[in-house]
Amino acid sequence: MKLVSYLSDGHDQLALLVDGFLYNMDNLHPELPGSIGMFLTYWEETCPQAAAVEKAIKEKRFLQNRGIPYEEVQMLSPVVFPNALRDAYAFRRHIETLQKNKGEAMLPGFDQSPVFRFSNHHSVQGAGDIRCMPDHLAQLDFELEAAVVICRHGRNIRAEHADKYIGGLMIMNNLSARALQGEEMLPAPAKGMDFATALGPALVTLDELEQFEIPPKENHIGKSWNMPMKCLVNGIAVSSGNLGDMDWTFAEIIERASYGVDLVPGDVIGSGTVGTGCFLELNSTGRRNDPDYTEQWLKEGDTIALEVTGLGLLRNNIVAEEDDWSILRQKKNRDGLG
Repeated sequence: MKLVSYLSDGHDQLALLVDGFLYNMDNLHPELPGSIGMFLTYWEETCPQAAAVEKAIKEKRFLQNRGIPYEEVQMLSPVVFPNALRDAYAFRRHIETLQKNKGEAMLPGFDQSPVFRFSNHHSVQGAGDIRCMPDHLAQLDFELEAAVVICRHGRNIRAEHADKYIGGLMIMNNLSARALQGEEMLPAPAKGMDFATALGPALVTLDELEQFEIPPKENHIGKSWNMPMKCLVNGIAVSSGNLGDMDWTFAEIIERASYGVDLVPGDVIGSGTVGTGCFLELNSTGRRNDPDYTEQWLKEGDTIALEVTGLGLLRNNIVAEEDDWSILRQKKNRDGLG
């Protein structure tokens, strides 16, 4: 199934996406909820019911005029209000390339266990405008990722059982303000990544992705998928990778995240950036190969489109907020440097 959330009369509405049309859950079955939060909370009951409804739609047992054209609504993040947002570092190539471009060795801890950081779950959104302050537009970056959502409560989940806690996959764009990030790396990165994370367009359940399944990397546990990923900026391809390149699986990340901690329905976990999946990596590679390389960053007016086979296409536009306040400039003036 493809589960989507969109804006309807000022609130989020859960729907099934079938052949380009949206079918509101709570209009299709009396026991199906109208929000993704309730759907995930009662996953064991709602998922089979929704699957049966989807089958009926595809078999034309529901009138076509009950569907709303996908293009006519404002899409939200499929998981509108995540309980938590974690972002992992699952792609070895991305980390290895960044280290190489700095002239440093690969981080020794990467192969020991999966790691992740928390981000701002209140800044999650779907397709559409990304509103940026001046300091965000200083070296603004995309990050090409996928994410899963937890659909069952669990604690101390072993990797070999962890895939059954995954409700589905979706595209994730972790927008990153590299100038802010660079300023705060020594204490701890926060403001550089807390202002916008785009998810969408749909939450795709694992049964729909069986055709893409491949074995995980050697000595790893959990599902893996051969699903090409790419990013286009203003229609020009800038990045490509594959979800199957994940070294750490989502199952292994869930095992790590749930150690001594409760995971609950609605928690979102990102894969981390695929190799070549951001300008930070692409620019550092370009500078290493060519001292005259011209860096590229996102700017006001740009359109970013992330596409992952099986998951769809997530499109966002960069928009400047009507506020010229810069905390970087304020800091510079306070330090007497300008």
